[in-house]
Amino acid sequence: MRIAIVGGGPAGLFFASLMKRHGLARDVRIVERDPEGATYGWGVVLSDVALNFVKDVDSALHAALTEGQVVFDRMRIVHRGQEVILEHNTFWRMARLDLLRILQASCRDAGVRLEFGRRIADRAELDALAADADLVVAADGAHSAVRTLLAAHFGPELDVRPNWLAWYGTRRRFDALSLLFRPCAHGLLIAHAYTYTPTLSTFLVEADPDTFATAGLGAMSEADSLRHCERVFADDLAGEPLLSNRSTWFRYAIVRNRCWHHGKVVLLGDALRTGHPSIGSGTRLAMQDAIALFRAFERAGADVPAALAEFERTRRPGSDGLQAAAVRSTEWYETVRSRLHLPPVAFAYDYMRRTGRVSHEDLRSRDPTLVAAYEALPPDKRG
Repeated sequence: MRIAIVGGGPAGLFFASLMKRHGLARDVRIVERDPEGATYGWGVVLSDVALNFVKDVDSALHAALTEGQVVFDRMRIVHRGQEVILEHNTFWRMARLDLLRILQASCRDAGVRLEFGRRIADRAELDALAADADLVVAADGAHSAVRTLLAAHFGPELDVRPNWLAWYGTRRRFDALSLLFRPCAHGLLIAHAYTYTPTLSTFLVEADPDTFATAGLGAMSEADSLRHCERVFADDLAGEPLLSNRSTWFRYAIVRNRCWHHGKVVLLGDALRTGHPSIGSGTRLAMQDAIALFRAFERAGADVPAALAEFERTRRPGSDGLQAAAVRSTEWYETVRSRLHLPPVAFAYDYMRRTGRVSHEDLRSRDPTLVAAYEALPPDKRG
């Protein structure tokens, strides 16, 4: 088999490495629009569940991803200026650039060809790429050019959510993955913060539409909106500045597709379906997609139509379930003002159950201290 992959993110890189390393393809190439070494994100988080999937299929890659990394086992929520610690929420963190470098090295070791700075901009370029391949994998992100060019076949639906987001970084350490809810003169700002290297943390700021409009964030320059967020989160940043890296405001789109493949073209990762930053599922979904597509070819061999049908059959239920949880998490943040009256413990409890996938007893098993504190509240304070 000859495979052409559009997009050099985690989904495309991991799939390429698996197919070449296991001898299921004789020629694999990846074309990536950005130059090598470019990344416009900060850190990524991976759960133990996600890394266990990687370990099962590629123990060497698992070792490379976890070497020297520190695992964190707690979260914290700051509400009404009070901190609530949530135990047994395990995450591995790393720089997105480090993740890409490890995956790129795995690809090169396996014999995958990597081409940077090449954009597939029109149908003629896509057709030329496909002419030399038995399989084309569109792993080019939430704004996939391939999916757009073949939109009539894939039937994409983009559900643009109302809240606004801006990705910042900071040198302030947040060793516990922290959710910071800060009322301000214009409404409410929320920060999702976590340390991912010894010196840097991700600091994602979220604003609902009313806050965004009242504060005038849409009319501010990138530098002015950064300074505005620094003022609101001054206590949390403890004197450290926010850092920008193309940190402009955007609204997140939940991507779905009616069809997952067309002819010899298949969607993967964010091009296929997105999760949401509030549930930290994007990298996990991408890498599980790569494993599922690889397993489908293990079973079907070089029969591309059979493999693509098998991929969708086996992957869609779990994918849809995790995306549904991501949507419920998104909706919790979009309606969080209705819960700000709750005391901090009840607020944290409500957060932990926001996706509908964690029952009261599940939470008791994971974090008995939180559940005991919640059950000690008067009934009228539980929400």
